[in-house]
Amino acid sequence: MNPFADFGITFAWPWLLLGLLLIPLLSILKGYYGGSATVVFSSTQRLRSLGDQVVSRAGNFLTSLLYLALALLIVGVARPQKGKTMSTVEASGIDIMLVLDVSRSMLAEDFSIGGERTNRLTVVKQVTEKFIESRPNDRIGITAFAGRPYLVSPLTLDHDWLLKNMERVEIGLVEDGTAIGSAIASGANRLRGEHSATSRIMIVLTDGDNNAGRIAPATAAEAARALGIKIYTIGAGTEAPAPFPVGKDLFGRTSYRMVSFPLDVASLKQIAEIGQGVFYRATDAKSLEGIYEEIDRLEKTTFEVKKYSQYKDLFPWFVGAGGGLLLLQMVLSLTLWRKLP
Repeated sequence: MNPFADFGITFAWPWLLLGLLLIPLLSILKGYYGGSATVVFSSTQRLRSLGDQVVSRAGNFLTSLLYLALALLIVGVARPQKGKTMSTVEASGIDIMLVLDVSRSMLAEDFSIGGERTNRLTVVKQVTEKFIESRPNDRIGITAFAGRPYLVSPLTLDHDWLLKNMERVEIGLVEDGTAIGSAIASGANRLRGEHSATSRIMIVLTDGDNNAGRIAPATAAEAARALGIKIYTIGAGTEAPAPFPVGKDLFGRTSYRMVSFPLDVASLKQIAEIGQGVFYRATDAKSLEGIYEEIDRLEKTTFEVKKYSQYKDLFPWFVGAGGGLLLLQMVLSLTLWRKLP
């Protein structure tokens, strides 16, 4: 165990620290054999009252100085070093654009979190955040869309900043509708500008069918494929009618009515097929988590970690301190606390 580890100190030759075990051994041997007598008396009875306490304290102090000096010298010889290791993680080479539907139908409350009913967008945001956190070495961007797409975040490795922008994604920021084709085209345009990526992925999540925008989803998917972008599609929501908020009653409580929202599964499957990806259906929070986990497993690659170490040798300080204490011990033993000849 390194007793200096808490101070960020390591040793070039840690095995030399075994020399510290010699110090208690020397102390035991000294106590057992004692020192050699300089003056011999037939009886020491009369001398016991002549400053033996001061001499004893002085001797103990000099001995302690000697042991401390030896300990510092041994530690110094082991070459203590203080420094830090820095790691630089290269990007994995995978760029991911998350294309999320924020149309009004995402307010339907057919999902739940912790047993409590909640709307689709809340669950999508929560699960998407976990997906982002699970891929710290990927550049990830977010495009949201309703009647038209808008950029939430460009591709970035700063996932803290990305998640803060994700929190601000709300329904009603743009006109309502579901412009899937335009959203795919917008996401592809963002991925196109990144030439260093070895793999480009788009995950399109929606709960409706394309009813807005000027670009057909299949046409946009063909363009994305030409740019080397793989597309995964996720259809969110149940097929059955879902509770949908329609306003407040006189007491301020939210009123609901059961509404069915058509999901164009055939179109989403076609988009995924064109984009050489996979179509998934998420009917609850658990299945959505499973989808993201599967995509996470499918889209893995190796990345490079570079480590740099910077160390500063501390042995001059330990050797200097040990030598200074040793010199002090010698001066005191030859002057102030000198033994009788």
